[in-house]
Amino acid sequence: MTYPRLKIIFLGTGTSTGVPMIGCDCEVCTSADKKDKRLRSSILVQSASTTLIVDTGPDFRYQMLRENIHKLDAALITHPHKDHIAGLDDIRAFNFFNKKQMPVYANSLTEEAIRRDFYYAFSDTKYPGIPEIELHTISLTPFTVGDIPVTPVMTWHLKMPVMGFRFGKFTYITDANRIEDKEKEKIMGTEVLVLNALRKKEHVSHFNLKQAIELSQELNPRETYFTHVSHQMGKHAEVESELPDSIHLAYDRMVLEL
Repeated sequence: MTYPRLKIIFLGTGTSTGVPMIGCDCEVCTSADKKDKRLRSSILVQSASTTLIVDTGPDFRYQMLRENIHKLDAALITHPHKDHIAGLDDIRAFNFFNKKQMPVYANSLTEEAIRRDFYYAFSDTKYPGIPEIELHTISLTPFTVGDIPVTPVMTWHLKMPVMGFRFGKFTYITDANRIEDKEKEKIMGTEVLVLNALRKKEHVSHFNLKQAIELSQELNPRETYFTHVSHQMGKHAEVESELPDSIHLAYDRMVLEL
């Protein structure tokens, strides 16, 4: 199968608190290395004609301004936690300048949360300036947005289903600590894989560093990048130096092309 060439921009690579964390003076949160500054996790996926975002967290507005994004064709949401949906109201700017509703793709659990948290966007009486959202409920059936093919991959965040996404040769998984074998099959053959790796110590609902490395080696992509990283992981430069070949820590504003 022929896939469009894609550009991936890591808009944020941090966990729910971001890095630095409010009130923390650890060596990571006080680091001068820009790679230790992490906004909430999100990526931009761009082809020649289509621009998608995966997750619209609390930093969404700033991320769009920082990358000078003027056009957004759709948002794909992985799950309903606030660090992945809280910025959705700010799609209003794209409504205004692109003069259309924003297609938002999410599973039924996430759709329920969006309708609850942004109730004013779905009320019968709409006041001027509210976000105009066109919800698309997704399951495990592949779909296409513009010229970008999307294959949903079901993962588990403890007991919560979280949608990962495969875009041709690239797969993005965040907020997971378990992937069933039948879903791993969808990932096989991926050239570039992004996985969440929260910290070195084990966590109840996220892969830790050891688990993420083991999963990467099992799935065997050409390259793997870890995201959703907390300040507990350690400094970027130190952790990066300890990783196996072809496995890296992602960082904010990193760009991949494939």
